[in-house]
Amino acid sequence: MGDFITVTAKDGGHFRAYLSVPRSGNGPGLVIGQEIFGVNDTMRQVADRYAEEGYVALVPDLFWRIEPGIELSYGEADFQRAFELFQSIDLDLAIDDIDASLETLAARPEVNGGDLGFVGFCLGGKLAYLTAARTRVAVSVGYYGVGIENHLREAGGIQGRLVLHFAEQDGFCDESTRNQIVTALGGTVSKLETFVYPGVDHAFARPGGDHHHKPSADMAHERTIAALKREIGPDVDLSALWDEHCRHEFATRDVAATMATMVAEPYVNHIPTMTGGVGQRQLSHFYQHHFVHGNPDDMALTPVSRTVGATQLVDEFVLSFTHDREIDWMLPGVPPTGKKVEIPMIGVIRFRGDKLCHEHIYWDQAGVLAQIGILDADDLPVAGVEAARKLLDESATSNTLMPNWKGP
Repeated sequence: MGDFITVTAKDGGHFRAYLSVPRSGNGPGLVIGQEIFGVNDTMRQVADRYAEEGYVALVPDLFWRIEPGIELSYGEADFQRAFELFQSIDLDLAIDDIDASLETLAARPEVNGGDLGFVGFCLGGKLAYLTAARTRVAVSVGYYGVGIENHLREAGGIQGRLVLHFAEQDGFCDESTRNQIVTALGGTVSKLETFVYPGVDHAFARPGGDHHHKPSADMAHERTIAALKREIGPDVDLSALWDEHCRHEFATRDVAATMATMVAEPYVNHIPTMTGGVGQRQLSHFYQHHFVHGNPDDMALTPVSRTVGATQLVDEFVLSFTHDREIDWMLPGVPPTGKKVEIPMIGVIRFRGDKLCHEHIYWDQAGVLAQIGILDADDLPVAGVEAARKLLDESATSNTLMPNWKGP
């Protein structure tokens, strides 16, 4: 997806940096600070992911003054070498090289606007703090930075937004150190955001790593994108993108057009029945043979509410249809009953840049089964169509399933 370019250092040297550009060909500029393992395949994948989010991402080789082109793995032997590099790097020159990378990025035709950002991991996490203090980046984000506490006197130089992600169990930055950092910065940095992720260790955001924790990594990434969008963009209308996706799913019933609204490797998960698909090939097959063309003709969505965030939206709606055919994704293997169904649903829709990344769709399966007559709601605390109608009209009677309800 990307390629290496050459950056000219402030003292006249030259070093390489991996550049990844969004599919659109342009976007806000973002420098990414490497871990102690160099600009390896993991860091290039990180840059590619930020490019998918809409950023022109540049990862400079910050070890070039020691040994150019270092790419280490995460095994024991390479870890020792990586730690030696961490101890050897000249931080002042590293910030100069980051500043040169920012200047190189700002001059590129692919970069929109004058404000730039920085995101760093491990070594890059500490450099995120120093970059915020010594350069004029609009936003700087650090993941589990090591050694920030040794530079707190520089906090007064921070003018932009600073976001720091901490791992609760990080052996390189324990609770006492973390509290020292947060307390010191809290009284100095006006645009400060700090987050602690419970139960996780250093490098929790590195995919495939021993300490990778996907829920925490996803939450941190969402917060990172929110901070970047707030300061440097891009401004994306997620609501309009979702409406377009739904139009092709339910109105035009065009599978190719539906898939075109999504990232290269999307996924959909209908939580109650675990139907959907992961990846372009499987999801396209699911849409073609089990969803888009398999829904009842009278299927309709009644919107109730929509909440739009930085990277995702949450839709609350009522889905109605006549069960006049087998609906694979909701009632797999259940012959049509001819029953009318109305159910409250929630969709949690994540985006990456201007494309839909995933869907988590929730509903009360017991309520569906009760409405088609498979489940006897008289013997269980289950609501049928009444649940949907009460969502649309809150004045409908409450607590009807509670036999000991004695309220007014």
